[in-house]
Amino acid sequence: MQKFITRSQRDWLVRLVALGMLLLAAGCSAVRIGYANGETFLYWWLDGYVDFRDEQKPWVKEHIADFMQWHRKTQLRDYAQLLARTQQQIKGHVSGADVLNIYAAVKQRARVTIDHELPHLTDLALSITPEQISHLERKFDANNDTYRRDNLRGDLEYRQDNRFRKVMKQAEYWFGDFSHQQEDEIRAASNARPLDNELWMQERIRRQQMMIAMLKKIQAEKPPREKVTAMLKEYADLGFEGFIYREHKEFFDATRNGMAGMVAIIINVATPEQKAHAMKRLQKYIEDCENLAARQ
Repeated sequence: MQKFITRSQRDWLVRLVALGMLLLAAGCSAVRIGYANGETFLYWWLDGYVDFRDEQKPWVKEHIADFMQWHRKTQLRDYAQLLARTQQQIKGHVSGADVLNIYAAVKQRARVTIDHELPHLTDLALSITPEQISHLERKFDANNDTYRRDNLRGDLEYRQDNRFRKVMKQAEYWFGDFSHQQEDEIRAASNARPLDNELWMQERIRRQQMMIAMLKKIQAEKPPREKVTAMLKEYADLGFEGFIYREHKEFFDATRNGMAGMVAIIINVATPEQKAHAMKRLQKYIEDCENLAARQ
């Protein structure tokens, strides 16, 4: 509100928008739990990146409270409708194109949320100090160390297996247990996706460097608010493109299409009982969205 718009922060935004989106395997917490603790969690999470000063804390907390209220009142019913359409789709055969269409719908909603938050993000960017930028750099370094440990070890077979196990964890959450035959089909689809964790690491670091350079420029020059807002929007738009290096567009497109095809296979190999399990999960998210949106 994810990524404030680093890659991991942008991914958090998308997760908030998706709220249990099956086809993206977002792995979000239950909607009610998220909203019950949302203000506290968001503040704690952002503070871990920025390390707020005493004079920043009151208005940051106020912005977060305003955001949560806006999001609940204006966005949740729309999410419930999107989840309900997804619920109907998984009853039948799903194509990779269907998955991409749902992803596009999620991304559009994330853009709405980011656009709403740009004035608050502008306030934060204009108030940031050199010490806070250094804190953010150290946080990025720590996150990158974790990424390297989790994703840059082992040979191709090890990395494919590691990626497949993450896929199955999400698939089993939604559909329940799979047979060995189903797992074999899902594994084949998972392994067919492009795999270049070093390239993802480069992209990750490049985004972070761009964020740090932008914040340093804002801190040093104190440009007009409208210019800062434009800079943040440009950075967010670039993030939504899904790639930094134009020469790697083919890889990122293939990654996206491979993920969509794999999700379609997960849905299509599921038995009626497994689909019923997923629909029940989705129904809970739908009801949570509707109930929270109805609260005054």
